[in-house]
Amino acid sequence: MPNPIPGLPAPKLGASIASAAPGAVSGGAQGDFLQALKGAMDQVEQLHQDAQSKVAGMLDGSGEDVHSAMIAVEKAGLAFEMMVQVRNRIVQAYQTISQMNF
Repeated sequence: MPNPIPGLPAPKLGASIASAAPGAVSGGAQGDFLQALKGAMDQVEQLHQDAQSKVAGMLDGSGEDVHSAMIAVEKAGLAFEMMVQVRNRIVQAYQTISQMNF
């Protein structure tokens, strides 16, 4: 399956469902999740910086056209909105888990 959002890593479809069984989470899996989140946030920041530089280039007349600046701004905006939704889902999952009785 091709990656629908350029700049973000493609999902790994080869992962086994058995590895997601309760008690199967290891320090490596936690580190992988943390690294994936940090990588995604870094990519969103890179898109934001790219959009800022293209807008600045358009405004100072250094050859950037309006179309490429607007595309960069929209990419950055969509990536940010996606990260906000991911954050909301993580918070929601944490709240659900914290309310469980063990």
